[in-house]
Amino acid sequence: MKTVKALVLTGYGLNCDIETAHAFELAGAVPDRVHINSLIDGSVRLEDYHILTFVGGFSWGDDHGAGVVQAVRLKTNIGDQIRGFIEKDRLILGICNGFQALVNLGLLPGFDRDYRSRSVALTYNDCGNFRDDWVSLAVNADSPCIFTRGIEHIDLPVRHGEGKFYAETAVIDRLNSGQQVVMRYADPDGHPAGRKFPCNPNGSIDDIAGICDSSGRVFGLMPHPEAYNHFTNHPTWTRSKEQLRRATDQIDCGPAPGIKVFRNAVDFVRDDFRPPA
Repeated sequence: MKTVKALVLTGYGLNCDIETAHAFELAGAVPDRVHINSLIDGSVRLEDYHILTFVGGFSWGDDHGAGVVQAVRLKTNIGDQIRGFIEKDRLILGICNGFQALVNLGLLPGFDRDYRSRSVALTYNDCGNFRDDWVSLAVNADSPCIFTRGIEHIDLPVRHGEGKFYAETAVIDRLNSGQQVVMRYADPDGHPAGRKFPCNPNGSIDDIAGICDSSGRVFGLMPHPEAYNHFTNHPTWTRSKEQLRRATDQIDCGPAPGIKVFRNAVDFVRDDFRPPA
């Protein structure tokens, strides 16, 4: 079987790297947790990997805004390497603080393959406080996003204080026309949240929870798929387990929905396999 190598960034307050590496293992990849400094000093080569993941956490204490210092440090030192990684059609995933870093780097939304310009922001929640909760998400079936293929609806946890997606109307319109809005906050029935709290936990414009670039290979989202790696993670798992037992007399629930996001990436690399340079 073709080996898929995933690089999971660590360092300076990032605290979801172990969960994320575990999710990649469950999805069939070989993950390495790599400190940011190891990429910067060249002791680890980005080109040796197929997937690069910016994880959630409080990078640099979110000083000067969520993900800003992390983005500046990476852009200044290895910005060209990251853009080269994209040009080789490798995959990039940014989760929560990682999503914030991607937009601050200019890697998203990546209009016309411009991976330098900032045109969207993730800012303070409208509710005025940190949110640690589960949300329902409607997934855009017409999106080119590699990571969400075959997923129509998913529940995932959120934990952030600066997750409100904001952009000018022209940028929102362009994201929608290009099907680059991948996920939207929804009510439990899958209907748009309409920016209503708590279904939309932060007040994001157009209920946007995640976007991709035009190729679908760069994906950022505020919710945490790595934190739904087993069916018992979900707050209603006991009810779901009993419903499943009564319906089928079996408890095997298959892979957790969050793992499907990672498995899609791994399967894509295997189907379109190109050995690292």
